[in-house]
Amino acid sequence: TQREKTGNLIGLAIGVYLLLSAQGILDYDIAWKLLLPAIIVIVGLKMVFGELFNRKVKSVVVEMKANGTQPASGTAVFSGSDMNYANQVFEGAELNAVFGGIECDLREAVINKDCLIEANAIFGGIDILVPDNVNVKVTQTPIFGGASNKSKFRKENTVTLYVDATCIFGGVEIK
Repeated sequence: TQREKTGNLIGLAIGVYLLLSAQGILDYDIAWKLLLPAIIVIVGLKMVFGELFNRKVKSVVVEMKANGTQPASGTAVFSGSDMNYANQVFEGAELNAVFGGIECDLREAVINKDCLIEANAIFGGIDILVPDNVNVKVTQTPIFGGASNKSKFRKENTVTLYVDATCIFGGVEIK
């Protein structure tokens, strides 16, 4: 998907820049002075224009807001957090792990409609445990991190859980 390409483009740009520097076409001193600003500009542009390419996730967010649905939220800063939604109706969540970890257990949750989890892992990790009868679709912005979808259920015409993951030196794992 479009969001997965950001990290690859950053790596490609760094590689090309270092290759040109090693060949004597560019000066190393200039390379190191421009490397960090270039990365910041690329990430900033991706954050500003990234939603243009992710219409399905955006439509789920708009629908949730129109219905007055307030997603659950979980935050772990230099700590850990366990969120269990056993026998509760789940309509979405916003999870933020900064130098910490979150485990969100949805295996026994009641998921009646498509919903969204916005997961932000910055130097931390988020584990999302999903029930077997739910499809999972992941969009991600990985910067020296990533998201992995290890859920097994793939069937049409069922409820879908959308995971919008931003991973900066961290990771999101869906099991």
